[in-house]
Parts: sequence; C-alpha cells; structure tokens
Amino acid sequence: MKLRIGDKVRFLNETGEGTITRFKDKNYAFVEMPDGFEIPYFIKELVPIHTELIISSEADNLDLNPESGIADAVYFVIEPDHELPVLVSDYSIYLFNSSSYNLMYAYSIKDDAYFQTLKHGEVGAYQKILLKQVKIEFFKEYPYQKIECILFKNTHYRAQIPIAETVFVNPSNLNQYQLIKHHEFKRPVYAFMLKDEFIVAQNIEQELSNEDIQRLKTIKEFKSHIRESKSHKEQLKKLEKEIDLHIEELVDDVAGLLSHEMLSIQLERVEKELDKALNAGMKKLVFIHGVGNGRLKMEIQKILKSTKGVTFQDASYKDYGFGATQVNIL
Repeated sequence: MKLRIGDKVRFLNETGEGTITRFKDKNYAFVEMPDGFEIPYFIKELVPIHTELIISSEADNLDLNPESGIADAVYFVIEPDHELPVLVSDYSIYLFNSSSYNLMYAYSIKDDAYFQTLKHGEVGAYQKILLKQVKIEFFKEYPYQKIECILFKNTHYRAQIPIAETVFVNPSNLNQYQLIKHHEFKRPVYAFMLKDEFIVAQNIEQELSNEDIQRLKTIKEFKSHIRESKSHKEQLKKLEKEIDLHIEELVDDVAGLLSHEMLSIQLERVEKELDKALNAGMKKLVFIHGVGNGRLKMEIQKILKSTKGVTFQDASYKDYGFGATQVNIL
C-alpha cells in the first residue's frame, strides 16, 4: 500500500506513531510526532495504521475485526463519558473517517419538518472530528442525525458517490446497541456505518439528457442578469484576514530573544487576532506559521481546540505549502 501525506503510521523497529507531513524523496518521509517535532524516517520502516470498524453480520452494532482485510469506511460514532450506563452524563458525537479520502462534511439534525446544520467543515484521511457534546435529552428532542459528505483527495483519485445518510438515535434504541472498544476512543462507543462501498473501477459519470441541457441553458440565461457588486465583493474580503507569525514580522529586533520568548509573542498575537475576529464577525483567518519543528503549529491548535465557534484545518497547500493553518469562524 502506498503511503500518502496525512497517513498515520507506526514504526517498524521502535515504539511510537505519527503522521506523514511530506516526502524527502522516494526513500524517506517526514513524520510529525505527537509532540509536534518532524523527523525523517526510512519509508520501508513505516507501517500504516488502519483504524477500522467492521460491521457485525449478526447484530445491529459494530465490532472490531483485526482479521479482516483493509477497507475504507466512514462512521457516525457516539462516545459516552463513562463505561457504566448509570453513570453516563454526556455523550460526544464524532464523524470517524477511516478511509484514505478527505471529507467535506455537514452535520445536521431534524427540527420538525426541516433539517438544521449544526457543524460543517473538513476532516482528513484516517481522522475523526468532534461534532457535538450533548446530554441524553438531546437524542429525545432530535433523534434524527444527518451526515452529508463529499469525498476527495489532494492528488489523483477515483470519484466516489457522496454520503447522505440519516441515523435514528433515541435513548431507548441506543441502549439496545452493544458498546465496542476501539483504540481511537478513550471509552467504548456506539458506532453506525455511513459508507463502506468505495468504487474502484465503476464509472459513476453520467451524461446529460436533452432535458438537462435545456434546463442548464435556462439557469445560465437567468443568472446572466445577476451581477455581484464590487462593494459586496470588497465586504466579503474584509471578513477574511491573513496573519504572518514569523517573529521578524512581529517585532522590530529579534536579537537577544530566547525561543520561548518568541513563541510567547507569537501565541499572544494569535489570541489577540482571534478575539478581534470573533468580535468583528469575521469568517476566516489564516495564520502563517511556517513548518519548523511544528511546535508553533501545535500550540496554535491547542488554542483553537479550546475556542468555541471555530473549526480549523491546514490552509491551501497551493498558496502556503505546509506552513499555515486556516480558521473558519462559524
């Protein structure tokens, strides 16, 4: 199996694991460790981690099957905050992407006859993302949980049918499912498969009928009269900001500054810009932090994880390489 940027790997000849950030050449890959440091490793000594949940053929729950072959899959996961049901207070809802594809997702709940989107964004290959933390009453009021995903890769890939699944969860049927253990989660979880059939050879492209073509022409003619004003474009641009965190951009003289002092200055700027953006109703920030040893990026992510109302992801590789983080303000 070919390794890709973003793959989680373990080391063949030593303990530990990390994430591939880039390739030095055909023989060596750079692996980011949990502490943020990036280390080159011989590719033949890296073993990909496949965090796979397999559906049980005899029950409506999922079970971990280490004997199965490697297969891509996407899951909706609910993690109680305690292993004993009587002591459970909160439930964490996750989208678990156990596939080699990136996902653009939208998470919604059914509110009467309509769906309300609670969270949207992007989750990388073999990663999970916390969608919401709730009490059991949440499932009583909103038993229908909907996940929609578009699947893609940053390199050449085979097109896949998007995900559009609704999971019915209420307190009574939740207790009927068996809790299962999985090393990606601290406690046993309930899991629901959203997708496990990934197209390899089938062509999913469709041809437009004459009726479709005529309809497209009508839409094009209708929209041709609509023009976005320059002032509106400028207004949208004002809701986005790019912040360069290289230390020479933040202080006049770096002479005499120790590493931890530079880091403190950079993180102070991150928090200041984040507060300003939230108060001003901005939509997007891009923090340019460079690659380095990964410490600054890791500290920025800690701040963002503790900030309500934001999601974050790696910024455009085309524009920034691996040296920037994009913050989406909800």
